[in-house]
Amino acid sequence: MALVSAREALALDEDLPPLVEALGDLGVFVDTPCWDDPDVDWGRYGSAVLRSTWDYVERIDEFLAWADRCAARTRLVNPPAVIRWNTDKHYLLDLARAGVPVVPTRFVEPGADARVALDAFLAGAGDVVEFVVKPSIGAGSRDAARYRRADREQARAHLQRLVNAGRSAMLQPYLARVDEHGETAAVYLGGHFSHAFRKGPLLKVGDGTVSGLFAPEEIIAREADASERRVAHAACDAIPFDGPLYARVDLIRDDQGAPVVLELELTEPSLYLNHAPGSAQRFASVLTGRPSSSS
Repeated sequence: MALVSAREALALDEDLPPLVEALGDLGVFVDTPCWDDPDVDWGRYGSAVLRSTWDYVERIDEFLAWADRCAARTRLVNPPAVIRWNTDKHYLLDLARAGVPVVPTRFVEPGADARVALDAFLAGAGDVVEFVVKPSIGAGSRDAARYRRADREQARAHLQRLVNAGRSAMLQPYLARVDEHGETAAVYLGGHFSHAFRKGPLLKVGDGTVSGLFAPEEIIAREADASERRVAHAACDAIPFDGPLYARVDLIRDDQGAPVVLELELTEPSLYLNHAPGSAQRFASVLTGRPSSSS
């Protein structure tokens, strides 16, 4: 089995060691190749599982073409149709249409006038004090930033830079409860809830955009409450494909304290297996179809 990564990510992926060990316990030989390595023969693997391909954002067309080629040679988990849908956060519109509560989002498409789009967003945002600008294809909060209304010129420049580069962008209110409550990430393996963890708030006013593969995260174990589980489950039910083998639903609280979906991660999410005893074994069992002691 290939647990697919990227050169810069191999040493940073905390999920690889426990998952490699759990698969080894089931008798599975594991490699950790990089998705863009031209020397890899993907046909030699029984399956290839996307784990930390975190450098694809600015090479999205190349990445999607690779996914199609890889899937023609072996079983790719999750499959290309899921990847194509999930790497672009326009999927939030599909979730909202399905009745899933999501963070209110305005998409700004390439070629748009950033000033007009931002003014319209702020005019319709009521008493929103802070907001976020980020690309619709992104990972690890890269090229995302948090702004105050007073920072609209900096925000406009950020937004214009994205759309001028041919990238779709997103405008979202900054839901301030995340500063105290953080995010709740609910992990599903084989269509079943596995575990949850808390992610601390990532974006600070004045920090500018995130560089590198991802923003540093503060992670601790957390029990998802009933309302979070309901929303996370609804998000998974709304995926317009047969159930992916792994999913992570990132939730934050709105101004009324209700959970809403910030992101639905089906491509290369960190699952923080070390924060949930038995989760690596459950994931290995799902990937192989073989029972483990903690399944």
